[in-house]
Amino acid sequence: MRSLAIAFFAALPLVWAQTPAAPAKKMDPIQWSATAAAPAADGKFLVTLKATSEAGWHLYSMTTPRPPIATSAKVEGVETVDVFQPAPIRKLDKNFEAETETFEGETVFYVQGQLPAGTKLTTVNVRYQACDDRQCLPPRKKAVEIGPGAAATIPANYLKVAAPAAAPAKSSTPAPAAPQAGTEDLGQFLLIAFGFGLAALFTPCVFPMIPITMSFFLGQSEGRSRAQQIIQALIFCLGIVFLFTLLGFSLTAIMGPFGVVQIASNPWVNSVIASVFIALAFSLFGAYEITLPSGLLTKLNAASGSGGTIGTLLMGLTFSLTSFACVGPFVGTLLAASVSGNKLQPVLGMMAFSSGLALPFFFLAIFPSFLAKLPRSGMWMVRIKIVFGFVILAAALKYLGNVDQVLQWNFLTRERFIAAWFVLFTLPGLYLLGMVPMEGIKRDEPVGVGRLLTGAFFVIFAFSLLPGMLGAKLGELDAFVPLAQEQSGGGATSSSSLPWMKNDLKGALAKAKAEGKQVFVNFTGYACTNCHWMKANMFPRPEIREALSKYVLLELYTDGTDPASEENQKYQEAHFQTVAIPLYAIIDADEKQVAVFPGITKSPQEYLAFLNQSAPAQLASR
Repeated sequence: MRSLAIAFFAALPLVWAQTPAAPAKKMDPIQWSATAAAPAADGKFLVTLKATSEAGWHLYSMTTPRPPIATSAKVEGVETVDVFQPAPIRKLDKNFEAETETFEGETVFYVQGQLPAGTKLTTVNVRYQACDDRQCLPPRKKAVEIGPGAAATIPANYLKVAAPAAAPAKSSTPAPAAPQAGTEDLGQFLLIAFGFGLAALFTPCVFPMIPITMSFFLGQSEGRSRAQQIIQALIFCLGIVFLFTLLGFSLTAIMGPFGVVQIASNPWVNSVIASVFIALAFSLFGAYEITLPSGLLTKLNAASGSGGTIGTLLMGLTFSLTSFACVGPFVGTLLAASVSGNKLQPVLGMMAFSSGLALPFFFLAIFPSFLAKLPRSGMWMVRIKIVFGFVILAAALKYLGNVDQVLQWNFLTRERFIAAWFVLFTLPGLYLLGMVPMEGIKRDEPVGVGRLLTGAFFVIFAFSLLPGMLGAKLGELDAFVPLAQEQSGGGATSSSSLPWMKNDLKGALAKAKAEGKQVFVNFTGYACTNCHWMKANMFPRPEIREALSKYVLLELYTDGTDPASEENQKYQEAHFQTVAIPLYAIIDADEKQVAVFPGITKSPQEYLAFLNQSAPAQLASR
């Protein structure tokens, strides 16, 4: 059957080849014309520019927000013009899933300016994009000849459009960097860290500690005022925050700026994290039990039992150490995710995480009556352990993928990675639905609504990964999944179908000088999740791809184990005073900085503004 299908599709081109082809016709549903009266004695002119759209097609206004390409017009030989347009139609554009401004049918624009002495009114250069309800054509540029016409006046209801900025001349002074997105990213990271802390409350190691901790507070509250009880609760929480924040601070102090960035891609670190996660997963499955040395816990319990401020603080430290077997995966994930930001991010991340973990205990210490309303430990905790074990194995695979990518073994390919994730997320769903016999769910036990919905969620999520094996994008998940082979390195078949050069700064500069271009430098990493997201979701966008095509494109990997990565990292720190990735820089052929864009952005408009503001003058007319 498979052979017949292959033969059938292989024969289709032969059948089509025997059919007489119609003459090729270049589709352009927008027709342009321009007329103008003779310029005044001082050179002032007014051009009437008319666009006629075929039925069902439209073009975009000169003020429409991107991603569609806005219409623009510029008179040949004139630096600055004023353009006037009628009121556009505002509506939801299905092609871009955004509200746009469009014109349909016949649309008249007016272009006003002043001719320099010795020049003639010849052509209007227009740039536009045509779309219908199902498709969009690539942006076009056209030179429209200006014919003779009667004198015209601009209607009162027309809107003046800001004059397009002239392309900047080359300068040795660096252009202003694009808006820094780091503050927003840091806020999101801290919010996620805080959420992780709250979620850790329901892990098998933490939840059973609630009644033990509350009994400690009740014992300490005898003879104390309300204010003293609140202070004791704060001190207990301070012990939790102190231990986890110290962990983040120690990482920053020991590793330094280079080490903090490279921990996310260091093969040894990632191997250790993956091994720990796998060990924790099997522990949650019930293969064995991980506990801290009993002698250490006995001493801490004895010290905390002495009461007072020191005893309460030590109780918080004991709680943190006892719960570490379950919250370790949260902590490891946060530390690994924090290294792509500023050097204080591990400290702030651990502070946010521990605050989220400690907050419920502070609340219960102040209002102990709520303790009776909490669900009791039972079989639902066992189920959480099993499900959590599968999720931790999936996280361990991510760190093993980092090792594979950095060492460039190419064993854990995108297809194999997604296949493994599919299995690891399907199994907890089937387990919750009673189809995988494991501890926590009795045979023939009725499926409750909560179990049914949670199990269905895991199965649906697992099946949503399958299109990624066939080359489809996975959206936000592309940041964590290995890139396809053609996306993972330089070359003409990179993620955006553009000719990227890899780890060859001298070659890129030489090419830029020979072609009269600037160099777009992508400081990236093999295991950098934000870099993966940008490659998979930002670079392939048509408007971004078009803007990138104006540059010599260079990828400099900074997180590998090879000498090239070390040199690239030193170059980045020396010239841009940072080792964080991703970092996007535009330099000229003499290595002079033109513009810099740090970090990730989800806004195509913001990124396109960065690319377009830096375009050299000789490329502006391309």
